[in-house]
Amino acid sequence: MTTRRDFLKQSAIFAAGSLVIPDVFHINLKQKPKVIILGAGFAGLMAAYTLKKKGVDVTVLEARSRTGGRVFSYEIDKAEKLVIELGGEWVGASHSRMIELCSEFGLILENNQFDTHLIYANQYYPKNKWSYSTAWNEKYKKIIEDYANFTDAGKKALDRIDWWRYLVNNGIDERDLQIKELLDSTDFGESIRHTSAYAALAEYAESSEKNEMDFKIKGGNDMLAKKLSEAVGMENILLKNKVTDVSQTNEGVTITCSNGSVYKGDNLVCAIPTYSISKIKWDPVLPEEKINAINELQYARINKNAFLFDERFWEDESFDMVTDVYGHYFYHATKNQKSDKGVLISYTVGDKADVVQRQKKVFKRDVAVNSLKPAFGDVSEKILRQVNYYWGTDEYSKGAYAFYGKGQWFTLMPVLKEKFMRTHFAGEHIADWQGFMEGAINTGEDAANEILD
Repeated sequence: MTTRRDFLKQSAIFAAGSLVIPDVFHINLKQKPKVIILGAGFAGLMAAYTLKKKGVDVTVLEARSRTGGRVFSYEIDKAEKLVIELGGEWVGASHSRMIELCSEFGLILENNQFDTHLIYANQYYPKNKWSYSTAWNEKYKKIIEDYANFTDAGKKALDRIDWWRYLVNNGIDERDLQIKELLDSTDFGESIRHTSAYAALAEYAESSEKNEMDFKIKGGNDMLAKKLSEAVGMENILLKNKVTDVSQTNEGVTITCSNGSVYKGDNLVCAIPTYSISKIKWDPVLPEEKINAINELQYARINKNAFLFDERFWEDESFDMVTDVYGHYFYHATKNQKSDKGVLISYTVGDKADVVQRQKKVFKRDVAVNSLKPAFGDVSEKILRQVNYYWGTDEYSKGAYAFYGKGQWFTLMPVLKEKFMRTHFAGEHIADWQGFMEGAINTGEDAANEILD
C-alpha cells in the first residue's frame, strides 16, 4: 500500500522538475554552507539540530519571544505546577522520530490516551455506553480495510470530494453521521463538509488505534523545544527577529528583519506557516504556482478554553467527552499530574471556535458549564481559573495547523514542498499528516538533509 509518506517522497522527486530554476542557482556543497533558518518551531529547531550535528553554521530567526512555535505549554497553576498544552498536544504511537528524540534527550513520554464519553441531544452517555450503529460499525470496518486497495488514481478521485459526502455516499445514517461530524472535526479543525475525503480516510486507515492520541511529554511538550534549543545553542537562536525580506542570488541569501538586522548565508530553511511566508518580500518573487498554493491553503480555526477546577469531579483520569453543543470537545488536560485540582479544556473548531473566541470571558465560561451540565450538573462554583487561546487570530499562523480541503492534497502539497533557488521549505503543512509535532520534526530533518546531500 502506498502511504501518504510514500506519496510525498515521490511527489518531491516529480516536483523537482516542475518549477524552472536557472542553472546559475545550483548549490556547490563541497564546503559546508552557512544556513539561515526561519522559525524556531519544531520544524526549524529540528533543521538546525540536524545541521549543527554535521558541523554546519546555523542561525535561527524567530519572530516570537520564545521557541516552540505552535507548541505552547502553559503552567496554569504555579503552586501545583500543573502544565497544559495550548498548542500541539499529542505524540502518536507511530511517531517514531518524536519517540526517538524524547529518548535521546531523556524526556519521559506519558500515556495520554482517553476513553470518550458523549453528550448527544441533551443525553449523557458514559464511556463504553454509546456506539455507532452495528450496521455502520461493520461498514466502516470494511471501508478502512478497503483503503489498502485504492490505486493512486482512486486516491486522487477521493481527494476531489469531502469526507461528509463520502460517508453519506456509503450509507451512513443521520445519527451516526452527526456523531462522526462531532468527533472527526476535532481531528481536522473544521467541519468534515470541508475536509478532503482522501486526507480523512488516509489518516484513519494509517494511524494508531487511538488516532495518534497516545502520549504527551512529562512536564510539557515544550520540553523538547528547550532540549533542541540547548543542543543548537541559544546563541544561534535569535528571538524577536521578524523577517520582512528574503533576497536570493548566485552568491547566497540575505535576510532582513523588521528591527533592521541583516543576516547572510549560503542556504535558507523556511520553516514558518504559509501566512508568514506570504508576508515576506521575496526577491526574486516566489513562482506564481507557489504563491497560489500559499494563498489557497487554509489553517484550522481551533480555540482552547481551559478551566482549572478545585477537584477532578469527572473522576476518570482518562476522561474526554464530545458534545453536540458549543463546548464541543472536552478532555482532561492534567492527566498524570498529581493534584486534587484538574483542568478540562473545551476544544472548539471551525465556526464554533470563531464564535466562542470573540465573546467575553463570562460567555466562554457559561458555554463550558452549560455543555457539561447534562453529565455533571452545575460545576461553575468549582472553577478556579480560566485561560483561552484562539489560534485563528495568531499573529504568525492565523490558524492552528494546515487544513487540506477537497481537491487540494495532490495539487497543493507538491508545490508547497518544492524548494525555490536556495530556499528549502519545512513545517507541518507539508508533512504526511497535519497537526502533529512529528510532521514538523520530519520536514525539518528532511530540509536539512536536502542541504547536506
